[in-house]
Amino acid sequence: MMRAELFIDGEWVRPASGKTFATIDPSTEDSIGEVGRGDAADVDRAARSADRALKGAWREMTPAARGRLISKLADAVAAAREEIALLETLDVGKPLKESRGDVDGVVATLIYNAGAADKMEGATIPLGPAFVDFTIMEPIGVTAHIVPWNYPLGMAIRSLAPALAAGCTAVLKPAEQSPLTALKLAEIAVSVGIPPGVLNVVTGFGEEAGEALVRQPLVRSVTFTGSVETGRKVMAAASSGPKPVVLELGGKNPLIVFADADLDRLVEDLADAAFGNSGQVCSACSRLLVEDSIAGELTERLATRAAKITVGPGRDDKDIGPLVSAEQYAKVMDHVEAAKRAGARLALGGGRPENLKRGYFVQPTLFADVDPGLRIMREEVFGPVLTLTRISSEEEGVRLSNALGYGLVAGVYTRDISRALRLTQQLEAGSVWVNGWFVGGQQAPTGGIKDSGVGRERGLQGIRNYLSVKNVGIRL
Repeated sequence: MMRAELFIDGEWVRPASGKTFATIDPSTEDSIGEVGRGDAADVDRAARSADRALKGAWREMTPAARGRLISKLADAVAAAREEIALLETLDVGKPLKESRGDVDGVVATLIYNAGAADKMEGATIPLGPAFVDFTIMEPIGVTAHIVPWNYPLGMAIRSLAPALAAGCTAVLKPAEQSPLTALKLAEIAVSVGIPPGVLNVVTGFGEEAGEALVRQPLVRSVTFTGSVETGRKVMAAASSGPKPVVLELGGKNPLIVFADADLDRLVEDLADAAFGNSGQVCSACSRLLVEDSIAGELTERLATRAAKITVGPGRDDKDIGPLVSAEQYAKVMDHVEAAKRAGARLALGGGRPENLKRGYFVQPTLFADVDPGLRIMREEVFGPVLTLTRISSEEEGVRLSNALGYGLVAGVYTRDISRALRLTQQLEAGSVWVNGWFVGGQQAPTGGIKDSGVGRERGLQGIRNYLSVKNVGIRL
């Protein structure tokens, strides 16, 4: 499936400008094909389509019926698992096994939200015997979804599924680096009976399509996942509405490791937590803060384990694939080279695998005994790069964890449950994970504080983002 078109009002349409852009396979640096380059005119068309659908058959449908359609969408996505996974791998570079896992996560998210569609209840308000007062939960309206390239379909569904369950309609703008699975999703949605206009996809660039989508007057809610810098621009643009925003932004996520930690379990967890998806994960573990007495041992064990991680093109199904683009590759390598120049001790990796001459590949990289003041300890790298810093006390670990503007995820590894619970209260993060990483699922809310975002996604809170509370008061 390769079209240089957008998906609006249930149909494939050419961009108003007629322009296209190439989407690149990061494993080969070759073009996969041309994609439509949408702009403000296309966004307006999509928003009008979504508004018509909001006021039409979608509004008349019962919540239970919406839930059944979302369940049908889940079944259709599951049936197309191999095709979708291949598209994701071609577009982003990740191993096929990981893309298949992402599709499975999409299906699970759709099923969860389908089941919750008819369970968003209002409340009665006790004003006294002379009144009846109650609340009604209504869809907030047309919603905008601007998603990143690291988990293209997964991030889209994380916000789309609850928006649709709430009765909203949507305009989706995928990242320009990874548009293919979003277009496939829209095609599948119409095929299972979701009315035209309920889900529209406008591919293109942030400054042309993304900003126009945020500012579009018919759009009543914006969900964005991406960088802190862009998130601030999204919030500023949305304020002209004004319209509510949900932002998941960057992270520089610390993990405090104490001497009583289960190192066998920790090392295995870190193979995925730090290097999975080539480190291109907002919630990846990127800063290890390790009690001094075990820092040397952990460095050796982690370097040995990470050296076994295989790197290669996504279709070869190695452990990790390339970075998504030449721009991202240059950014990551700039961080790595700057850390070397600053004197950080390179314990593993630090460059391109020798056998891979093309593609945006970076080896799993570990810096040990890193000074907390170095740039690589303060800025999000978004690549397969992990730093290890020695700490002498619990207090130092908490202080370093909280020292940055980020606040997405923090972690603790210890067998002392009292210490673990104490630190969960002290760590400044939207999620704190103890003796594990990537803990949670569709049911668990996720999101950041400080520079890492506003609002929460997943769980029942994810649906409430897309509901407006109307109060009805009756004097008897």
